[in-house]
Amino acid sequence: MARLLLIEDDPAIRGSLLRALRERGHAVAASPAAMDGLQTALAERPDLIVLDLGLPDLDGRELLRMLRAVSRIPVIIATARDEETEMVRLLDAGADDYVVKPFTAAQLDARIRAVLRRGAGPVGSPVLTVGGLSIDAGARTVTLDGAPVELSPREFDLLHHLAQRPGQVVTKRDLLSEVWQVPYGGADKTVDVHLSWLRRKLGETAQEPRYLHTVRGVGVRLSEPA
Repeated sequence: MARLLLIEDDPAIRGSLLRALRERGHAVAASPAAMDGLQTALAERPDLIVLDLGLPDLDGRELLRMLRAVSRIPVIIATARDEETEMVRLLDAGADDYVVKPFTAAQLDARIRAVLRRGAGPVGSPVLTVGGLSIDAGARTVTLDGAPVELSPREFDLLHHLAQRPGQVVTKRDLLSEVWQVPYGGADKTVDVHLSWLRRKLGETAQEPRYLHTVRGVGVRLSEPA
């Protein structure tokens, strides 16, 4: 059972999802507006938030930004906006997944379970080590030469995915599919931006790489420093 917070202003949709998710064993609280939802999220610390974008007092994108400034609670966006650029923008802003309206309760429940599985990390998963990098999937922590490295959830997922394939070139299309859960191309820039942020936190640059090596026209490789 997960503790969920549903931030949705439409009373019919809110009521229907409340009933359906509770029937599936979840404990669900609901808020009809952005600021009420933010207060509830900070007070109750749910396991996951389902966030509608079209809220009466504040756009859901702005609420997502506010949430990400103070919390790493997983967020699934529920939206009628199905444009690729909008989806990528939301994922870059810190959303963990999205579901496009109209959707079924079963579809949303499957997304919730998938996001929570990713956040928990594999049970009994080993700590991955690449040179001086240590990535603990269970604790979602990273150290570099013994010093902690503070990463965003998406940066951690990106590094962990590469660390599972040390020395292998991983394409941007694969990264979009596996890390961002976007099964189509055309959004390579979002990978480039996150790689740039990750390099900065690892103390390197694309021109002088230590761990993250770009293979032009193919993808990126994580490997031990020479």
